[in-house]
Amino acid sequence: MRLVRLARDGNAQAFSQLVRRYRDRIHALALHITGNQSDADDVAQDVFLAAHRNLHRFEERSQFFTWIYRMGVNRSLNVRRSRKRRSETATLEDPRVERAVAVDAAGNPARAAELRQTYARLLTALDALPASMRTSVVLVTLQGLSQNEAAEVQGCSPGTIAWRIHVARGRLRQSLADLETQPTEGQAPSDELADLLTRWGWPVLTPF
Repeated sequence: MRLVRLARDGNAQAFSQLVRRYRDRIHALALHITGNQSDADDVAQDVFLAAHRNLHRFEERSQFFTWIYRMGVNRSLNVRRSRKRRSETATLEDPRVERAVAVDAAGNPARAAELRQTYARLLTALDALPASMRTSVVLVTLQGLSQNEAAEVQGCSPGTIAWRIHVARGRLRQSLADLETQPTEGQAPSDELADLLTRWGWPVLTPF
């Protein structure tokens, strides 16, 4: 909290350190929720501008990062709603797909081609989840927050977060069940898909 207190007292260098510490995580959060690189850039910028303007209102009853995460979630969801992206399908050019493949393919072109189809399908299923459930998945599984921290960000109980994660896993498995019976060229084998559903892949999207 020392940096936060210094920043609240007008120390510009302290606030710059807070931005450097959390910007990548807020950007990744926005990218997860909006699925759009430009939107994620705008959300991250807006969050820290708002944090700077409203830092005097921050109360230390909560952690600073859950405070800015809440702003990031709200702004990202507003972007999705304003663009009316209710039934969008993730494409192979989706920045989330590209970032995931860049890590998991480890520079292997054949492996990259194999993973792109699977990740695009998985992201399409993720994007089809209800907003609150999708956000819980992003916060806990992809961003590494605890269920208590995610509950604080979303304004609900840890039990609700646990229920959302459980239901989301089931829905994603169901959404991708056709991969087991209708494989297409470039898709990962079924045992690999099961592993992806267990670990949710994408270590690059949990920046610290």
